[in-house]
Amino acid sequence: MTEALKRLSDEGVAIWLDDLSRKRITSGALEELLREQHVVGVTTNPTIFQKAISAGDGYEEQVADLAARGVTVEEAVRMITTADVRDACDILLPLNEATGGRDGRVSIEVDPRMAHRTDATVAEAKQLAWLVDRPNAFIKIPATRAGLPAITETIARGISVNVTLIFSLERYREVMDAYQAGLEKADAKGLDISQIQSVASFFVSRVDTEIDKRLEALGTDEAKALKGKAAVANARLAYQEYEQVIAADRWKALAGKGGNPQRPLWASTGVKDPAYPDTLYVTELVAPNTVNTMPEATLEATDDHGEITGDTVRGTYQQARADLDAVEKLGISYDEVVQLLEDEGVEKFEKSWTDLLDSTDAELKRLAPKGA
Repeated sequence: MTEALKRLSDEGVAIWLDDLSRKRITSGALEELLREQHVVGVTTNPTIFQKAISAGDGYEEQVADLAARGVTVEEAVRMITTADVRDACDILLPLNEATGGRDGRVSIEVDPRMAHRTDATVAEAKQLAWLVDRPNAFIKIPATRAGLPAITETIARGISVNVTLIFSLERYREVMDAYQAGLEKADAKGLDISQIQSVASFFVSRVDTEIDKRLEALGTDEAKALKGKAAVANARLAYQEYEQVIAADRWKALAGKGGNPQRPLWASTGVKDPAYPDTLYVTELVAPNTVNTMPEATLEATDDHGEITGDTVRGTYQQARADLDAVEKLGISYDEVVQLLEDEGVEKFEKSWTDLLDSTDAELKRLAPKGA
């Protein structure tokens, strides 16, 4: 355990790894990260699985068995991905038990092609929860318009949810409302809501990527001075929204019945612009009761040279608002940017899912019994 990562953890930031593969599981590399680098959770998405399965390490035997059974490519993908998540859940279970269910979590995402269909998303969430069948699994549901009621209905069934692809402050408020509505429904049905957990994945780096591109196009000194500020400002204001929600009477009533706060999770924390410090979206987003899910490169950078100086979020809200307002005054529409990012996020995951299906189909055909 390194000093920087320990300090980050001591500040109340749960360190999660944004990556998973069978090789990482079977080689002991995942256990090593838990033991030595203060990692207490894992997130996955279709892109991560597509890369892992395309690399092929450790999947051949299972794919050959699936090919021999003649399963569809859709079923093969589900069997492969849920097997990885189930095994990772088993590795993280002691952490989950030690933290009262709070950490030691592994996330798996619903089929992104269902992102705009509420009923299909709920059905998929139920199916994934059944397939993984581990108490420390999170089912990831995107925060699209159709995803909001799906979040409520999934939580109402007692299934813990990682809400993903949140870019805007307005959508984040709607996500927190959907979570609370789900807990209220679960409580009304007699479920023990203390057993339900949730995080809300607020995406960070992509905000800078899109807004910086527009600032660069403007080309003025004023515009260039704002580069690299929007993403951190947006996330800090999201934390302000979170603080307001947990201070309200509605949340206090749920907390009194055992409800767990839906922690803000900083996602997409790998820096895209090499001009910025590679730990930017870690060191500038330190606040209690948060999660930071990092690609391995960001985790290693934080380990090596991250400077954790304490809480870098609370007390910054006025400046954060000023930074976003300054971007708006230059004619860059915040609402347009965050909607574009949500749409692109769904499209990217859909493409990764299609690529995953295609590469798995090719492996099924390659490993099919001769003459089949």
